Amino acid sequence: MTGDLVMITGAARGIGRACATAFAAGGADLVLLDVAEEIDGVPYPLGTRSQLEATAALCRDHGVSVTTERVDIRDTAGASAAVGRTLERYGRIDVLVNNAGLVSPSGKPVHEVTDDDWQLMIDVDLTGAFRMMRLVLPGMVRRGSGAVVNIASTAGLVGYRHFAGYVAAKHGLIGLTKAAALDYAPHGVRVNAVCPGSVRDDPDLEGVMLAEIARCLELPGTEHEKTFVATQPTNRLVRAQDVAASVKWLASADATDVTGSVVTVDGGYTVR
Repeated sequence: MTGDLVMITGAARGIGRACATAFAAGGADLVLLDVAEEIDGVPYPLGTRSQLEATAALCRDHGVSVTTERVDIRDTAGASAAVGRTLERYGRIDVLVNNAGLVSPSGKPVHEVTDDDWQLMIDVDLTGAFRMMRLVLPGMVRRGSGAVVNIASTAGLVGYRHFAGYVAAKHGLIGLTKAAALDYAPHGVRVNAVCPGSVRDDPDLEGVMLAEIARCLELPGTEHEKTFVATQPTNRLVRAQDVAASVKWLASADATDVTGSVVTVDGGYTVR
């Protein structure tokens, strides 16, 4: 993918960082987006400016061009400005990876979910991806090529107790992926989704998602990985790097005839 321009949201840490470094290793130039600050109503720490810059530094080690943008994908104007600056600098966006997302506020049954809880989850995990696609897809159509990869979840395929907002958003993201794939297939633009399962919080990637899920489920802080491993047919947690490898493949020329697909990277969890 040498010379391609890849835009990744939620790039400060976790799967976003793994995707960024995978694309950088393949020679792609990068625009890395992250809110890089706390959001009212989110009960766990979000990625920081320093983490976003750390991701950028890791990518620059591969000799590629990297730009960072602090963007809240709930803000259409801010996201539009970032896309505009990217097009002005690079002239195109070849790949969009919609990775930004929240796992909570969660941890309660539907009747206890507030309007604010629901709106926040849907606005980031579903509508945020829609906003980014709406901004980037016209340029891809004009060029007659491009790829969008949406990071969904096994929560987009099955239900989970006490995660109604997250489950609804991720199911919606898969629906959006399939509809957009049909809309843009005649224009040479592909849209696919990846559904990670229980992804290990790799210290090198500074991810915290699995720990937050454990907190919502009131699992013991030091034992939660064992609990998740017990549900995995492979008897191990998914690595963020394996998710990133699937994202990179879907964005590459090796997947030219793949669109509207949902690739599950969950160690067999949803097979049962």
